[in-house]
Amino acid sequence: MSKRYNTLSKAAVIAALPILGLTACGGDDEEAGGDGGGSGESMELTLAHSYNDDQPQARCGADVIKEEVEAADVGLTIEIFGSSQLGGDADRIASVASGDVDIDIQGASALGAVYEPISVLDAAYAFDDADHLARFMESEEGTQVVEDFAESAGIQTLGAWSAGARHFTSNEPISSPEDLEGMQIRFPGSPQFLMNAEAMGADAVEVAYEELYLSLQQGAVDGQENPITNIESENLNEVQDYLNLSSHQLNTNLVIMSDKWNDLDEEQQEALTSAVESAVTEVTECVTTDEEETLTEWRDGGDWEVNDDVDVEAFQEQTLPNLEEALEGDSLATFEAIRSTSE
Repeated sequence: MSKRYNTLSKAAVIAALPILGLTACGGDDEEAGGDGGGSGESMELTLAHSYNDDQPQARCGADVIKEEVEAADVGLTIEIFGSSQLGGDADRIASVASGDVDIDIQGASALGAVYEPISVLDAAYAFDDADHLARFMESEEGTQVVEDFAESAGIQTLGAWSAGARHFTSNEPISSPEDLEGMQIRFPGSPQFLMNAEAMGADAVEVAYEELYLSLQQGAVDGQENPITNIESENLNEVQDYLNLSSHQLNTNLVIMSDKWNDLDEEQQEALTSAVESAVTEVTECVTTDEEETLTEWRDGGDWEVNDDVDVEAFQEQTLPNLEEALEGDSLATFEAIRSTSE
């Protein structure tokens, strides 16, 4: 049975953002399509991402965008290139900026390479949960970040979703910041992730994602951090003893688009926007359902221990002030704006 879900929730509705900065790389208003954009001709769009077919970002995100756009019958078709077929994150961002790739699904920290403040969406304990992400993205401050990203990078943002919280895995339980002392923890190599590690008191080690399983198996690193869907996809329960529910970072994806947007007519733009809205909802629901099923299997299976006894408040009390001290300028302003929307 296909793992797709059609339920709705407030947390899921990280509403597809208004298409912002439409003239940032498309010339004047006439060129950007004041009467609806482009020629209205039929065209095929490329959609790239780095996820496996069974991950929510693919089956409930990219696939939904394709299905709904094509079902709208407005002259658009979408060809999907998953699993980094069109290059790694940095390569694909460059391809979107140049127009060689039309649509891409990216993590916020990767986009920081072209506009640093947007990477703060991946700051540790910036967001409380998916509802908090929704509030920020719909706020004036969130809209401003997206507009500034479009102006700086020439890349539009069609929507944003939560792909779940990130947690530590390890061979010894991690229940407080003190437990990280002396551990070599694998983090992605982006500046924001490395800043997160330092703020939490972790000794970060950079290991390629493709080499993570082997590195853990051989003891080259003591632990790592990822969302549950990634941990399950990579079978990390086979090479680690503990899943520590630290929820230290909301894994945020943005759906971005090149200036091909300006070649679409109004009807096509509306169909694409609606499709992304549906995908935003479905991804968040799929992630929630997948996580619940996976955690139940892990608790019942005994392959490793799910550590619920994590002092998240202690991690927050250490991490948030450290990030406020480390961040500067617009990045700090973005972080403060995110925290101001916390309940």
